[in-house]
Amino acid sequence: MYDDINFNEIINKYRSDPYDYLDVVTPHTGRISLKVSEGETVEGPSGKWNHHPGTLLYVLTRENNPKPMNSLTNGVVTCLRKELEAHFVEAGEKLMTIKHPLKKREIIENILQNVLYLFRAPEKAKYFFALDIQARLEKQGKKAVSIKPGEEIITMSLMKRDTPLYYSGEEGIIHSVYFKPGVSVNQGDPLIGVCARDKLPLIQKIIAHVKAEWV
Repeated sequence: MYDDINFNEIINKYRSDPYDYLDVVTPHTGRISLKVSEGETVEGPSGKWNHHPGTLLYVLTRENNPKPMNSLTNGVVTCLRKELEAHFVEAGEKLMTIKHPLKKREIIENILQNVLYLFRAPEKAKYFFALDIQARLEKQGKKAVSIKPGEEIITMSLMKRDTPLYYSGEEGIIHSVYFKPGVSVNQGDPLIGVCARDKLPLIQKIIAHVKAEWV
């Protein structure tokens, strides 16, 4: 998976378009009342605990119950579906896109998720490292713990039942951890990112490149 990675191409992609495009979709059916306009700048949650909600994007009313929907990130409103104003829509209807300017940390994380082997959550559940893996992480730290196919690495906690998960990717080191123990993770979201040990210098090279180029 690494030999065919064109690092210059990846860097050029973010150099020419350093943005994420986040679609805003309705969580359930209801009538739409838009609260932003095309090209408007919006903000995500703020405060130490993100206790201040982001910019109000729209209100979704179902059975006379209005539900305000706030932005989860900062950026600019694009592709606004103005024709849906005051209309009843189904769940999953796209209303707009937020063009989010990427920070250095986010660019690095996006690149890593493209080049690491991602072990993903099979169900929406809470996850914990297996005791052996947790002990090794605490003793050695990330980027030092090797895992191999068939090894029990994570416990999935779902409906008061714990299920061991066995690693199914290529042998390597745990480079990135994307979950917090005991915090619910959506199905399909990455749990860990694994890097073959001999490819770690390549990953470090591109991280250093991004850190040097982006402020």
